[in-house]
Amino acid sequence: MNKSAFHKKLLAGPYLVWMIGFTVIPLLLIAWYGFTARDGSFTLENVTAIRTPEHLKALGLSLALSLTCTGVCLLLAYPLAMILKGSGLGKKGFIVFIFILPMWMNFLLRTYAWLNLLDDGGILFQICKRLGLPTVSLVGTNTAIVLGMVYNYLPFMVLPLYNVLVKIDENVINAARDLGANSFQVFYKVILPLSFPGIVSGITMVFVPSLTTFAISDLLGARKILLIGNIIEQEFSTANNWHLGSGLSLVLMVFILISMAALSHYDKNGEGTSF
Repeated sequence: MNKSAFHKKLLAGPYLVWMIGFTVIPLLLIAWYGFTARDGSFTLENVTAIRTPEHLKALGLSLALSLTCTGVCLLLAYPLAMILKGSGLGKKGFIVFIFILPMWMNFLLRTYAWLNLLDDGGILFQICKRLGLPTVSLVGTNTAIVLGMVYNYLPFMVLPLYNVLVKIDENVINAARDLGANSFQVFYKVILPLSFPGIVSGITMVFVPSLTTFAISDLLGARKILLIGNIIEQEFSTANNWHLGSGLSLVLMVFILISMAALSHYDKNGEGTSF
């Protein structure tokens, strides 16, 4: 081994320590708690507890809301990324900065802002009241949770799409038009297939956090709507049953691994995740 290769491996040391200490060990602890009972004996009850009606209902609702959030984000983000690509608004780094800037604010503060917008007597309520429109309280509904998810996770959909779209060679698009393709055919047969890695990456980056969320549903759901993330959080913090909470977390991790497998299969070169 030459000295240069040794120095590169040495520089990777802190990263390896970080990964082992804050990723590998916590995952092993979750697995240990998930497959053991309170007395330390091996059991599968913590994992199979997902089959109870309460847990299945929460998991099904989590899947439904996360898929809805992902679909809405995709419908909003794709046209927006196309507009940004064709707008020529300065350098690429500036566009990325614009979308990352709101994320510098604390996640809970952003969610509390939506609580103030949607709650009874909130901004939206007062506007509708003054305009003589029907006043509807959205807090405590699935709609409020989806709105909060879309607001918080939309940048994770826009950035991969924009990153892929700006890499598409304009000569390819012009060649399609020269061959007689109309605007729809150019989009459907050229732009859409070439942007597919960004779509898959964006779907994964939105679906995973929206499936596991508990803070958004806790605040905007007014503690009336339980998602699987809320149940897991309660098992750790309120019921003090780390074994059941870990078992449910392992089941939830299966869906995350499926999403990551889809990402690695359709975006092998990481085109949708490199900014």
